[in-house]
Amino acid sequence: MSSTEQTADALEAREVTISFEGLTAVDSVNEKLQPGEILGLIGPNGAGKTTLVNALTGFQMPAAGEVRLGEKIVSGLTPHWFRRHGVARTFQAGRLFREMPVSENIEVAAVSLGLNRKKANAHAMELLEWLGLADRAKLPAGVLPYTDERRVGIGRALAMNPSFVLLDEPAAGMSDLECDEIMKIVSEIPSKFGCGVLLIEHNMRVIMGVCERIHVLDSGKTISRGTPQEVQNDPAVIKAYLGHG
Repeated sequence: MSSTEQTADALEAREVTISFEGLTAVDSVNEKLQPGEILGLIGPNGAGKTTLVNALTGFQMPAAGEVRLGEKIVSGLTPHWFRRHGVARTFQAGRLFREMPVSENIEVAAVSLGLNRKKANAHAMELLEWLGLADRAKLPAGVLPYTDERRVGIGRALAMNPSFVLLDEPAAGMSDLECDEIMKIVSEIPSKFGCGVLLIEHNMRVIMGVCERIHVLDSGKTISRGTPQEVQNDPAVIKAYLGHG
């Protein structure tokens, strides 16, 4: 295990508002991600999903409201602080070290938080085995197909021993079979790693298949929250996605 300071407390947005040059990207959003749950965050393009995740991981300072980890206000602390205190994320762009072997891309995440190289290598190989990528461990990350890059990104986030992991569109661009594989991976994270998962995803089959709760944003505002069934039948959600009620 790494020296990440895991926490059993919730990761919370309280009335979080984020603006860019006078335009409100996230408007008074409230949400609390609990350990061990899978929470979906959905909405049309431009709804503010990634911007909210940026605030929850230290990449964006809210203009108003606050981010909390347990009872501690952590708004505006650095991404490194969040990583060291158990909050990890993936990105839409893989951000891999493309010349570095796949296994070392995962190792470096663990080493950066204090695990020694030998243990980091063993941990990386365990993660790659679970992700179905053990046979690609020594390949340069740059030769991986896009779908495998996304899985390596998940492995890097989990190598940090997080309490919360925020996944930004891990199934984007994937076939139905590849989506099934991602669904299996995501669904196993809470029980296998003890993490709470926040999942941004446009693929509604993935969202409906793995999430216990769903939070829907549109133009930066919360328009619906609830179980998959409740959200699926909400007229506000239907209007946001289809343009009519």
